[in-house]
Amino acid sequence: MLDKPYGDFANLSPFELKDQLIALASSDAQKLMLNAGRGNPNFLAMLPRLAFLSLGEFAMLEAQRSYSYLDSGFGGLPESQGIVQRFETYAGNHRESEGVRFIRAAISYVKDQLGLDPDVFLFEMAGAFLGCTYPTPPRMLLHTEEIVKAYLVQEMLGPTPSTGNFSLFATEGGTAGMTYIFQSLRFNGLLQPGDKIGIGTPIFSPYLEIPVLAEYGLEVVDIRMDGHADWQFPASELKKLKDPAIKIFCLVNPSNPPSTKMSDAALAQLADFVANTRPDLYIVTDDVYGTFADDFVSIFAKCPRNTLCVYSFSKFFGATGWRLGVIAVHDDNVFDSALAAQPEAEKKRLDTRYASLTTKPRDLRFIDRMVADSRAVALNHTAGLSGPQQLQMALFALNGLMDREHRYKNAAKELIRQRYQTLYRTMGVPAAREPNDVNYYTLIDLQEMGGKLYGPEFEAWFVKSDLGIDFLFRLARETGVVLLPGAGFEVVDTSARVSLANLTDHEYASIGRFTRQILDEYFQDFTKSSMQKSSNPVAGAPKTGSDPSKLMVKTS
Repeated sequence: MLDKPYGDFANLSPFELKDQLIALASSDAQKLMLNAGRGNPNFLAMLPRLAFLSLGEFAMLEAQRSYSYLDSGFGGLPESQGIVQRFETYAGNHRESEGVRFIRAAISYVKDQLGLDPDVFLFEMAGAFLGCTYPTPPRMLLHTEEIVKAYLVQEMLGPTPSTGNFSLFATEGGTAGMTYIFQSLRFNGLLQPGDKIGIGTPIFSPYLEIPVLAEYGLEVVDIRMDGHADWQFPASELKKLKDPAIKIFCLVNPSNPPSTKMSDAALAQLADFVANTRPDLYIVTDDVYGTFADDFVSIFAKCPRNTLCVYSFSKFFGATGWRLGVIAVHDDNVFDSALAAQPEAEKKRLDTRYASLTTKPRDLRFIDRMVADSRAVALNHTAGLSGPQQLQMALFALNGLMDREHRYKNAAKELIRQRYQTLYRTMGVPAAREPNDVNYYTLIDLQEMGGKLYGPEFEAWFVKSDLGIDFLFRLARETGVVLLPGAGFEVVDTSARVSLANLTDHEYASIGRFTRQILDEYFQDFTKSSMQKSSNPVAGAPKTGSDPSKLMVKTS
């Protein structure tokens, strides 16, 4: 058994452990530190950013018009009347600008495809850039909401017909969306301490860490995906949701870190279960990686009444620093129904909480309560995502809507899938790819890979020695490579999460070689320990001459 000097770090959040690994990987100036631990992409969408800058210049000219007779250095609010005509004059002087061409196309698109008034749309966008007024309404700018709704219909619903209308709340990224959802469920008594929460595991670690905080006090029930069945939910796991004490089911789809979307069969199974067994179940689905999947459909499309859908623009558009996310809620939903069904005493308590907002607090929708709760209710009138952020969000959404040939989407998917192949090829293990795989992340199943490469005796030794955290520190110390532990995301097998979005193809080749190097070193440790116990030849020698197809490891 190996000494495990890093065992004290086993209970850290993987994102806190990352900082320890980075410090170790950076300690040797002779090594290049390669951090594949975070999901921040190293690619970004250029065209909607160019459009942001062009619209910004036009908005500044609009502001200057109001006080152009003064030599004062300040401007005024844009004017709605005739703003598109003035933009056409501006565009005529900037014919070579890609950003200007994008805005012209966007004005035409929102008029013809979304039925929006082009003058009112452009006036809202110019004002949003200037950021000179509070976002009105605070939940989301009117035209931005319609544009982003159209984008979500395209990306989240797929071929599923839309069932009724839904509303959006613009938030500071998907993480703020998660925070506001849990807060409002608790503030409104829809979740109580002692309630159970079903969590689709493996999952992004904050979903595991938030419910057990003292202010929530929820009991976590794992609804575990099957890693040997393309990371889908077995029927036996979904049956756990029959327990009426489980009030809410949280999942990330496509999953993080397995990076696999729910199959059509799995979606149908869950939708049938909710409709016929748990029509009262709350569902929160985080669909940030859906735009990297082929033919993606969200559970929001299949269970519209039960589902809060969280989407972030951060990964697909390379915009983690912009902090752009939305919560989508169907107008007919179980959350409002649950509020209406509360006992009179609870309703009176909430009447007091929201009395400053409306004379009829019981009519206040759950989505609007989230907006108020996000600003301690009293500051509801100044709530909302900033205007410039909402403008950039609208431009990102328009980029997705107007890219009819999906050139950007196809390029992004091809980029991460090429890196996936490079990583496993340089580890010496061909990677099997299933139809539902997305490949934004991959889980390197260290114990399974070790068994394929060196035999079952080594795999058993590796598991018994509990080397997951030790592997990560050894990899960082010896090679400068930083990965995250699968255990921090509730992965059963000893594994490491690799983001395939934030490094170059050449760097993923290095990660693959270094990962194999450390595994080879562990095999040498295993060989030495086995020889000390027995003079017999060590079973499980490296299968370097084996058929590569027999070394195939199912990854995700």
